[in-house]
Amino acid sequence: MKRIIVTGGAGFLGSYLCERLLNEGNKVISVDNYFTGSNENIKHMHSNPNFEYIRHDITEPIFIECDEIYNFACPASPIHYQKNPIATFKTNVLGILNMLNLARDCNAKILQASTSEVYGDPLEHPQNEKYWGHVNPNGIRSCYDEGKRSAETLMMDYKRMYNTDIKIIRIFNTYGPKMNIEDGRVVSNFIVQALKNEDITVYGDGSQTRSFCYATDLIDGAIKTMNKDNFTGPVNLGNDYEMTILDFAKNIIEMTNSKSKIIYKDLPQDDPIKRKPDLTLAKKELKWDNQVDLQMGIKNTIEYFKTII
Repeated sequence: MKRIIVTGGAGFLGSYLCERLLNEGNKVISVDNYFTGSNENIKHMHSNPNFEYIRHDITEPIFIECDEIYNFACPASPIHYQKNPIATFKTNVLGILNMLNLARDCNAKILQASTSEVYGDPLEHPQNEKYWGHVNPNGIRSCYDEGKRSAETLMMDYKRMYNTDIKIIRIFNTYGPKMNIEDGRVVSNFIVQALKNEDITVYGDGSQTRSFCYATDLIDGAIKTMNKDNFTGPVNLGNDYEMTILDFAKNIIEMTNSKSKIIYKDLPQDDPIKRKPDLTLAKKELKWDNQVDLQMGIKNTIEYFKTII
């Protein structure tokens, strides 16, 4: 039985990860400050003797004996990470410093949940792991984009200086049940608006593209990365099925039988025009690919939001 820390363990993806690791027979400790996480996501695990949950902000040091650390702590949607951009940057930089020190002191493996946002508004398409990105260091998204890029830097420096066993995944758009109803990202926005028969808000002309990965597939990729010997990454995890935002909005309206109409608003600053991962490395090294197709995943997510609206 491994002792595994999941920071952000009460969050959308973190709670999926805690559940999966528990089911595999591990001792799991969720560490979360509940800024965007929710006790509702993990309360079904409270009675499990192999599960602990600690309210703690990782910008402050913590010492817990452990074998592995999955660092998923950080608000991931623009509406949340822009609410307090300084706190977001501190979570990315001070938080990973504290987790890296813990991993070094415990001789533990550590996985950083990085993001496709390290590629910024990319000039290469699709994005592969060798691409350095096209990021605005002064924009409203910089607290997140540059924070995650800085965290990757620290991960690699700890590997070089201390031989810390590090892993880096770059997460592309991920969705599924347990998303926050006020998450502010496209999947939750469109589904909630459609179920309420409200206008669906498309930013720009809707020609920008995204690719959507189901939560359980993403978690499977994260665990495969952690368990892969002599593999550091970074590695892209996402879905390489690309579609325009406008087509996605129309699909949601059809799947929900909604009376919603599509309206258009100005594109936010530095919003990426294209997003599609090159999954060659993940398929080759991790033998990983998506198992849940978009229609089934969206259907599951719609059914979830029906229960909470």
